[in-house]
Amino acid sequence: MKIRVLGSSAGGGFPQWNCNCRNCDGVRRGTLKATPRTQSSIVVGANGEDWLLVNASPDILAQIAAHPELQPARRARDSGIAAVLTMDAQIDHVTGLLMLRERDTPLPLYTTDVVWQDLSSGFPVTSILSHYCGVERHRVPFDGEALTIPALAGVRIEALALSSKAPPYSPHREAPQPGDNIGLSFVDTHSGKRAFYAPGLGAIEPHVMAAMRQADLLLVDGTCWTNDEMIQLGLSGKTAADMGHLAQTGAGGMIEVLDSIDRPGVRKVLIHINNTNPILVEDGPERRVLAEHGIEVARDGMAFEL
Repeated sequence: MKIRVLGSSAGGGFPQWNCNCRNCDGVRRGTLKATPRTQSSIVVGANGEDWLLVNASPDILAQIAAHPELQPARRARDSGIAAVLTMDAQIDHVTGLLMLRERDTPLPLYTTDVVWQDLSSGFPVTSILSHYCGVERHRVPFDGEALTIPALAGVRIEALALSSKAPPYSPHREAPQPGDNIGLSFVDTHSGKRAFYAPGLGAIEPHVMAAMRQADLLLVDGTCWTNDEMIQLGLSGKTAADMGHLAQTGAGGMIEVLDSIDRPGVRKVLIHINNTNPILVEDGPERRVLAEHGIEVARDGMAFEL
């Protein structure tokens, strides 16, 4: 099983187009040791040619251009993206679907029932695509039933519901439902190795902790360093928790959670990193703290094989 990080930033990317925080300003000016990132997305493959795209970010065209394996050129119109799975209906995870409209066959799209409802109503991407390539809908279960995808022979997918809110444009925004946001375990059925992916993780519930403890690779929410990061910078009135993200520091924070996982050889990687997060500074003190705890920071193009 192969996993590629297409985008490692939170919504808006890094630097964010309209942001002049220390990080964004510094990376633009070249005065900060930091690397630009596109918005959060990964691909998972088994044969090196066909890939499952997990979340379709607004940066999908740049991400495809940066990864030649996603354009194998086997025929006149071709793509290595065999199917797409969206973990929620947030705009930074589904807008890229519109960029895939030139397909000459319907796009295989895997979603939970409530995400499908959002993509058919509040943000009607599926209706728009019906005028272009069309969509072949597949349901993602999260009740313990495993999911297999034809293009991923030898890979089993296990989805689990996460505590979260639907997007602002969702008809049930104020009435959260199971399936609004999911975490994913990818299991290589030959090696038994497991990867757990959850870029939006606001609470560590028992079933989430159980999935994390089984994983050989963790790609988990790295949005904010502190819970009040955006407030302290004067960029938002919301905490990380308000936005559905678990900060890295503080009691019960992601560092503490990851420290509690002592599975031998497990790789712990933070992904979906907000442009304000000081861990983006490669020679900063926050990076040194993460290194002391054996925690890595995802970057675009990072590759894993399990």
